[in-house]
Amino acid sequence: MKKAIIFGISGQDGAFLSKILLEKGYQVVGVSRNINNNSFVNLKRVKAWGHIELISCSMLDFDSVFKLVEKNTPDEIYDLSGQSSVALSFKKPVETYESISIANMNLLEVLRRINGSIKLFNAGSSECFGNTQGKAATENTPFFPRSPYAVAKASACFQTANYREAYKLFACTGILFNHESFLRPETFVTRKIVNTACRIFRGSNEKLVLGNISIERDWGWAPEYVNAMWLMLQQEKPDDFVIATGRTCQLEQFIISVFETLGLNWKNHLETDKKYLRPADIKRVKANPAKAEKLLKWKAEYTTCDVARLMVEAELQTAPVKQ
Repeated sequence: MKKAIIFGISGQDGAFLSKILLEKGYQVVGVSRNINNNSFVNLKRVKAWGHIELISCSMLDFDSVFKLVEKNTPDEIYDLSGQSSVALSFKKPVETYESISIANMNLLEVLRRINGSIKLFNAGSSECFGNTQGKAATENTPFFPRSPYAVAKASACFQTANYREAYKLFACTGILFNHESFLRPETFVTRKIVNTACRIFRGSNEKLVLGNISIERDWGWAPEYVNAMWLMLQQEKPDDFVIATGRTCQLEQFIISVFETLGLNWKNHLETDKKYLRPADIKRVKANPAKAEKLLKWKAEYTTCDVARLMVEAELQTAPVKQ
């Protein structure tokens, strides 16, 4: 039986990844900063709760990470931890950087000292690329981060590559483009759109208030993306991969798909407010995931419209519709 440690077990990706690893027969250890103050609702929603050993550990505490890894002797480690909101990173840049970059460095150094054969997956982000001038980003596209979150993710990506080359670690970064699900918190715009639209459908008179709805992103379905994470650690050689659908659309189209799924006209329920604009933002994001398709045999099945529909269907199941 293989053993995997997932840092950041309580988030969207941690929950979905734990589910597929359990299905594959893994022993899964989940790590969170404080398990006593966490409801782990995501693990419960994917029915992984009760099947995982949960451990409290701060990734900023090198000694604690060292002891945890040394004691559990995992085959694979997945680093999905850290502050995950781009918008929040502008308000809490130091916390964001520490939770992503410093945490990643601690983990890499632990693996170098303990056991160089442990395989490591680092969760990267498309935000690292910044503005690619309309060109589809590949693994060779230079980084130009435009937010504190993106700077931290870029740093972790470079660190991972450096330790892979310098110390021959099996360490990979998945450069993950936007991937959503019903497990996203409402601080993410996709979940905010879905939740607000569903409340309107149930009778609320509120408005959906957003910032720039003309931004273009590559939105995928999160359960597919965690499978790509696992596939990366099953390769003979470690490498970095762009994980995306390869299809870009405007946020406006996501909004339309959500409201159409509910039989509503989005124009009747939307307002924009400048307070939701970011200090720096990326107009258009495009991806070329050809390498993942060729080497991992991985290809995203669901499109943005599918993601919108699936999120709405899941949200409607959480409470009865008012008649």
